[in-house]
Amino acid sequence: MRIRTAPAVAAGCALLLLTGCGAADMTKQSSPFANARGARTVTLSVQSWVGAQANVAVAQYLLEHELGYRVDTVQVDEVPAWDALSQGRVDAILEDWGHPEQEQRYVEDKKTIVGGGDLGVTGHIGWFVPTYFAKQHPDVTDWKNLDKYADQFRTAESGGKGQLLDGSPSYVTNDKALVKNLKLDYSVVFAGSEAAQITQIQQFAKEKKPFLTYWYTPQWLSEQVPMTEVKLPPYKEGCDADPEKVACAYPHTPLQKYLNADFARDGGKAAELLRNFQWTTEDQNEVSLLIAEEKLSPREAAEKWVDSHRSVWEKWLP
Repeated sequence: MRIRTAPAVAAGCALLLLTGCGAADMTKQSSPFANARGARTVTLSVQSWVGAQANVAVAQYLLEHELGYRVDTVQVDEVPAWDALSQGRVDAILEDWGHPEQEQRYVEDKKTIVGGGDLGVTGHIGWFVPTYFAKQHPDVTDWKNLDKYADQFRTAESGGKGQLLDGSPSYVTNDKALVKNLKLDYSVVFAGSEAAQITQIQQFAKEKKPFLTYWYTPQWLSEQVPMTEVKLPPYKEGCDADPEKVACAYPHTPLQKYLNADFARDGGKAAELLRNFQWTTEDQNEVSLLIAEEKLSPREAAEKWVDSHRSVWEKWLP
């Protein structure tokens, strides 16, 4: 995840089909269902974090069961997803955390992508410590005091410095620049994925160990492991414009949907449903918990949520 300035995308399986790392380069081939002549098909980009999977699962279920579409889902990292959307290789991104360079290029200049409206969820990235540690050491919640606790946050992976735990290197993050520009005695360590980061946080919490982590809301784990945000220098518009000079907090961002321009024009009821798709943080977390904690498949989780929230999703139908 996912805000404002886009880092270099990790090599390797940056673009994955959900079925694995096979023929997945979206710049070379499209979804097997994309642009199938005469077929009522929709291809949705799904990001790797569970909240994004929840959005897509519910949208897919309704498109298939209420409108009769055939839906393909393709896992693509954040920045390549914009490229794929512009090229028409996917039809929609349902949760974007803010990519101004891509917005300028594809929405304003090329006009190959159009806004699909608010998702209804406000996202925020920050640095967090476990609440049990913040209660013991209240001053840790001010970034100016972090070096005081660097030794307690040190791990084998952090090279003698305090560890700032990040998730996937493909997520948008300013953390390396922040550590450098705020002159902190910390090293950014990437867990590799949201799932790996969650596993590490859960293990730290089980042992009541201190940790400092890049984290974001909404996210279902925050209910299981209460965390307290560390106050970074206040965010001001434009303070993150230069990714090398960032020295401010992350903003609060109303999460957005985006549609391929041709799909927005010609996608009929499917495009209309996706524009209308808007739910709350509580709705998203409910589905996310079913996937992540109860181990339901995304389809099963979507079906369970749809069955009990008809009054919400009926408003989305064209």
